[in-house]
Formats: sequence, C-alpha cells, structure tokens
Amino acid sequence: MDKHPQDTRVVVGMSGGVDSSVAAWLLKQQGYDVIGVFMNNWEDTEDWGHCTAAEDLADVQSVCDIIGIPHQVVNFQKPYWDRVFSYFLEEYKRGRTPNPDVLCNREIKFKELLHRALDLGADFLATGHYAQIQQNGLTVQLLRGADPGKDQTYFLHTLDQQPLSKAMFPIGHLHKSQVRELARQAGLPTATKKDSTGICFIGERDFRVFLSHYLPAKPGEIRTLAGAYKGTHQGLMYYTVGQRQGLGIGGSGTGEPWFVVGKDLSRNILYVAQGHDHPALYAEALLATDLHWINSEPPTACEPDGAIHCTAKIRYRQADQSARVYLQPQATCKVVFDQPQRAITPGQSVVFYNGSVCLGGAVIEQTAAVSTPAVAVR
Repeated sequence: MDKHPQDTRVVVGMSGGVDSSVAAWLLKQQGYDVIGVFMNNWEDTEDWGHCTAAEDLADVQSVCDIIGIPHQVVNFQKPYWDRVFSYFLEEYKRGRTPNPDVLCNREIKFKELLHRALDLGADFLATGHYAQIQQNGLTVQLLRGADPGKDQTYFLHTLDQQPLSKAMFPIGHLHKSQVRELARQAGLPTATKKDSTGICFIGERDFRVFLSHYLPAKPGEIRTLAGAYKGTHQGLMYYTVGQRQGLGIGGSGTGEPWFVVGKDLSRNILYVAQGHDHPALYAEALLATDLHWINSEPPTACEPDGAIHCTAKIRYRQADQSARVYLQPQATCKVVFDQPQRAITPGQSVVFYNGSVCLGGAVIEQTAAVSTPAVAVR
C-alpha cells in the first residue's frame, strides 16, 4: 500500500453484525478514513415472517456513532432482484439447491458496493468476511481466514483480480472469539448479537412459506430407486440431496432413516433411499460448470493426464477433500475425488484450494462416473 492510512479512504460494508462492526472499528483505530455503508438489498414490506433490516440498520447507526465515522444507506434492491434472487428462483425451478451468498458477493458486494465505494473516493472496500489477502508478485491471492471454523473463502471464490485488488478483510487474521472480545472492549452494541444464519433475504421466515410466495408448489410421489411408492412430497423445490427431515415416511423398511437421493423433474418424483450410508448417496466424481479461477488462469496441471491436483469442498462446512480437476471446454470441468463424497448437490459450489490459497471453483451440475477424462482443455 503506497499511501499512509490517514490518506487512505476505506468504505466498509456494514451489515449490523459484530464482524463488520469490528472491521470498521479496527480500520478506524489504524487511522484510516472510514465510511460505513449499509446495503438495502431487500424490500421489507411483507406482512408475513420477520425481516431484521430495520434492526440491523439501527445497529449500524449506533456502531458508527460510537466509532466516530459517517455512514450511508445504499439501495441495491433492483440489482439484487435481477442478479441474485431471480437466479435463486430459476435454480429452484430446476430442482436444484443454489447458494445465493456466492452470487451476492460477486454481483452486489464486490460489484455494486465496490462501484459505490469508488464513487465515494474510496481506495478500498472492506467487509467483515473471515478471509485474507496476499500479494504474490503481480497477483492477488485469496487466503483462508485464520479461524478454520469461520473461514468464508468458499463464498468468495468467484471474485477475480480487480475486486480483490480493492478488497480489505480486517478481521481475517482473527478468530471469532477475538472479534467478539474486541467488540466488547470497544463497547459496541453488536458484541453479543447473534450471528445471522441461513439465506439473507429469508431471515427468520419459514423457508417453505417464503418460497411458496414466488413458486407454485407441485406435490408428487416419493419413490424408492426400485420404484416402490413411499408417500407424497410437497414440491421438489423443498428438498435437497441428502435431506432427512420433513419426508414423513419414517418407520418403514429396515427402520433406518430415509434420505433424498434424487429428483425426476419430468415426472415430479422424489427418490429416497434408506440409511445414512446408502450407496446412492455417494459418488466419486462430479461435473461442474461456470468454472472460475481467481488468478484468471488455471494452475499448471501436475499429472500426466492433465489433471490439476488440489483439495476441494462441495459445501461450506466440509473438510478439504483430495481431488483431481480435469478441465473441459466452455468453462466446465470434471472433479474426481480420492474418496467418495456424500450428498453431492447440484446448484451448490465446488471450491478448490492449494493449502491456504483459494484457487477458484465452479457450480455443481451432477455426479459423474469415474472414467478417465480426456486430456485437459486449456
């Protein structure tokens, strides 16, 4: 960084939570010219459920007053609807399970908010993500956060060099307990505030009730892979691969729990299998699309057949899994794991790592057979 902190303006995306509050506080303590910005991404006019936007904004205002920084509210409802929520609905229509947080980071926080920050004369955009930035020559690397239980690089893997060159993650080197302690010491009202969970625009609402306001539910049959009828589902969009709860068919067969193992959209059938370790829940490979590398180019293949050896995660909380990535045309890839993976879910992301460095990722399309893929296409 060429400029001194006092000559460097940083806009902080503030959500009303403890993480972004401490991010702003740390930057102010370090002498930066800090402006807090609260994003209004969702119209809070429903007469059902509960949305915390008003409470979150009040917390942002209180934190900014205590820190001694100005704050603004920006309205991104239209781009959020057009680029995040519409995608969310289309994926559910296809019977898939999307991850809107990944898209929100790329399209809203590190595009719309970054543009607004630059308009405000900012040199950087900071957020409360648990992630770290490292300059490696001319390349900006995205590194895992220091707290392994909170690392959020999974949700940031679609960023490229331009937004990362303008990004700051002030709490990335801290553990969550340290963040809360700093908030307590600074007297911030968010110090003990409960972390938000689930999908941001749904909040505390019932997921099925929320989704039913936008997509018509189409009840259909639940069947085993052998075709045996087991009951009725409430709509394929409400179920995801590996799901156990809410099937309403317990107590039959071997007595073991039933799990979702597949969907047939054309016939509106939900397929289930019995037992946590049923073979239908496992696969050793997957196909993925929308492949993105943070460094613009894929890593150098390290195996004779063109495979890129790395570790991968097919869900946020998963431990790293050893894998080989085979590049295919049109930003697609095949990922072959050393060990079978449970509940590979179309619509979710597979994210690649080399040690602490997040390399990029792709959107899971389907499971695949383990046959030798073609030599990588570059």
